[in-house]
Amino acid sequence: MAGLYQIQEAVRLRAQEITDTYAEWPCRKGCDDCCRNLASIPQVTSPEWELLAAALDALPLEVAEGVRQRIRENAGRPRPVSCPLLDTRTGSCLVYQARPVACRAYGFYAERQYVLGCARIETLAGEGHGVVWGNHTALEERLQGLGTQAKLSEWMSGGYGG
Repeated sequence: MAGLYQIQEAVRLRAQEITDTYAEWPCRKGCDDCCRNLASIPQVTSPEWELLAAALDALPLEVAEGVRQRIRENAGRPRPVSCPLLDTRTGSCLVYQARPVACRAYGFYAERQYVLGCARIETLAGEGHGVVWGNHTALEERLQGLGTQAKLSEWMSGGYGG
């Protein structure tokens, strides 16, 4: 888990630097646009799944079962989908402290010339603010070093192939 925590901390610092520098940055508490319109459900590594599974187990039984059902239902749905970890009533993540690295990095990282974020992030990037983006490719490589990656539904069913 130490490797995962190091990655999470690096992402937290990058996100904090950007939000501290740019008061208009939309990725803050209360913004759930990306969570409601996912292009795909994030793949997570085995250490990320361990944290998520424990966080799900800590939720009230009815809430946890609702999340598990949404994970199963989203497995075959066309995109975009809402994140199954999102409380759509409040717009908050039900497992915020255990959320995947992909969620933590979205809106703060870029892949070559492509910023990974919603339309508001893309607009800010196009305005040439001089943002120092995190390197998405390097982040993905670090995550691959943590082991098997699979979709939430595959982890939940045990069919991740690892």
